[in-house]
Amino acid sequence: MDYKRIKSYENYIAIEEVKNFNIKQTFECGQCFRFYKIDDTNYIVVAFEKVIELKQDGNNIFIYNSNEEDVKNIWIKYFDLERDYSEIQKELSKDELLRKSVEFGPGIRILNQDPFEILISFIISARNSIPSIMKTINKISIKYGREIEYKDTIYYAFPTIDQIKDATLEEIQETGASFRSKYIVDTISNVYKSKEAIKSGDVNAINEFRKYSLDYIKSLNDDECHVALQEFKGVGAKVADCIMLFSMEKYSAFPVDVWVKRAMVYFYGAEDASLNKIRIFGRNKFGKLSGFAQQYLFYYARENKIKIEE
Repeated sequence: MDYKRIKSYENYIAIEEVKNFNIKQTFECGQCFRFYKIDDTNYIVVAFEKVIELKQDGNNIFIYNSNEEDVKNIWIKYFDLERDYSEIQKELSKDELLRKSVEFGPGIRILNQDPFEILISFIISARNSIPSIMKTINKISIKYGREIEYKDTIYYAFPTIDQIKDATLEEIQETGASFRSKYIVDTISNVYKSKEAIKSGDVNAINEFRKYSLDYIKSLNDDECHVALQEFKGVGAKVADCIMLFSMEKYSAFPVDVWVKRAMVYFYGAEDASLNKIRIFGRNKFGKLSGFAQQYLFYYARENKIKIEE
């Protein structure tokens, strides 16, 4: 990122000439749940215990309620603005079938989100609709997270592990998490125990709970990371892929949900394939760029409401 393109003004920070970035495409491709759409070029975003307003005019991005330091230290990384997506698109477009999806959503970027928030969020996502997921995450944030005011509106940050560590099963059930509530409580407990074990320096405790340390899991290679995440209750192959891709920079992940399955059937004729077979097929086909391919396919399928014979 050429920091000369970052300009400070009285009420906002501008990032000029950002190629291959579109707010709507990025936020509406299934990877994020903490945003409020004002219109196609204007979104409120809640992340890292901060609230920003994002506006876009062509290739220029305007960030309100922030400062140049946070833009450089948080938001450039969050929006993955240092990556050359034109090279990714060029490589993926060699596949004639995938090219259509790439051309449909050229402004998609994969967000770098907080691993704990994404872990809990995608446990909530299992067999759930996006509006319901967002509603439950918001209720959890209201109950345990920090209040942030912007333009006379109160928003709530997703809670840190220390803020939510004492949550009870009954309290989580009240947020609408349903059968996932027990998984969430168990996950919170294990993440907190891993944090405390590492802080204590006790070798036995570290050895026992290291497998629940998100920093440790993130440090693993892609395949090891995928296996390690499934130690958490409520995390299967698809949810693990989502966590890896959206918060751990593991770009060979290929999450397969109903929309990706429909896209793979539509483009590649994978009618009889299970979700896991489609995952393997996708990873073998797209390699280290599988996660980017998945996002283009998901967005194309959902926006075009692709249907297949069930």
